[in-house]
Amino acid sequence: MPIAFRYAARSDVGLVRSENQDSGYAGPHLLVVADGMGGHAGGDIASSTVIGHLVQLDDDAPGGNESGDDLAHALATANRELGRIARERPELNGMGTTVTAVLRARNKLLIAHIGDSRGYLLRDGQLAQMTTDHSFVQTLIDQGRITPEQASTHPQRSLVTRVLTGAPRDQPDLGAREALTGDRYLLCSDGLSGFVADDTIAEILGSGGPDEAADTLVELALRAGAPDNVTVIVADVVDLTRGDLPPVTPQIVGAARLSPAGNRALRDTPAAKAAALSRALGLDEEREAVEKLALAEEAPSGRVLRLVKILAALFVVAVVLAGGSYGFYAWSQEQYFIGVSGEHVAVFRGMSQKIGPIELSTAVEITDIPLEDLPDYYRTSVENRVDVDGLPAAESRIAELRTQAQACRDARAKNQPCGAAATGSSRSSSSTTSRGTSATSSSTAPPASSSTGTGTRPTGSTSATGTSR
Repeated sequence: MPIAFRYAARSDVGLVRSENQDSGYAGPHLLVVADGMGGHAGGDIASSTVIGHLVQLDDDAPGGNESGDDLAHALATANRELGRIARERPELNGMGTTVTAVLRARNKLLIAHIGDSRGYLLRDGQLAQMTTDHSFVQTLIDQGRITPEQASTHPQRSLVTRVLTGAPRDQPDLGAREALTGDRYLLCSDGLSGFVADDTIAEILGSGGPDEAADTLVELALRAGAPDNVTVIVADVVDLTRGDLPPVTPQIVGAARLSPAGNRALRDTPAAKAAALSRALGLDEEREAVEKLALAEEAPSGRVLRLVKILAALFVVAVVLAGGSYGFYAWSQEQYFIGVSGEHVAVFRGMSQKIGPIELSTAVEITDIPLEDLPDYYRTSVENRVDVDGLPAAESRIAELRTQAQACRDARAKNQPCGAAATGSSRSSSSTTSRGTSATSSSTAPPASSSTGTGTRPTGSTSATGTSR
């Protein structure tokens, strides 16, 4: 019997933080929630990097013998990439991310987990937690020193003991279970599980479709005063031969969808490309892709599966070469970023990616700010392109850059260094570090808007031993 996921992914920045460090991905075969840490943009990059390496597993449903190895290999590759990024960008040293992933392989589900994001299963009305938190309070519970009820109010409940940081010792738990039609899965960051009780979660999951359940769970977390980012994925296991066809267009939320500023390579990951293509696919194409999925699941030989994959790949290439649909183009023209035009800072409209030789952006304002006048941190950020939420935000950031450039010129005129080194939080040599704070200082202080401290909630949300939030 061919099966797939019917899914909904949601993410909200929460009530305190000014940026979303969570990332989420939901597709026909793959569900992932990653809760980044390390300050902006460290947490953004950590969670998005993992999504970018795992999303390739959603291309098809691998056989049961190979999928476990594929999932472990993809996570190991993502972890090595985190280590490489941290080595090349010292200001990101100490970043990391939790990961909870579910990969479907025929009628089996492979589960990978590290950190304190969670995976739940609702079967026959009963909610069960599939994952075990890698946290300090969970250790106390396992030792019988506190109860689960006491853990919810423990002052160190945010202390995690295992996450992906780029270190070789960062090994996730791996497991498997049978997928049954009618099962409902929930993957979430601790922005939900830390503020909404399990019995309430079970009640919400027990009614409505995935979209309705996901929306309600995020709303409840915000009503409960969740200060952290909130990310949820709700997915039902459905029979492809019965009822309405499920979606096949990936849903990407949080930092992976936004493509954090200062990380140009991340914009070329499969996750970023899938996010762009998901806006271009129409209903007819999606229905056709679902039918191909069902054929691939029922195919008795690998030849049919390979044919379907080739046809699907050709279809995607055709969509890309055609420039996408009008809706995709209209959306792209509402995006802005700050980059370089010649030797000056400029504001661009469109997407920072290319499709082959075709640029998807145009300069709308070339400022009078020479790139060489900026302090190192700001110059590097602009060179790597800074995404902003609309033209007013771009103008605000330009004003900030102009101030920094003038301060740099004044300092040089006095034979002083341009941008004194900011005093950063040194990474603790003990078993804990502060989650949400970059572990090393950069050559100059980052913009105030990048702070992870208390801030206003933006309009329109999308979603080592021991690391404390």
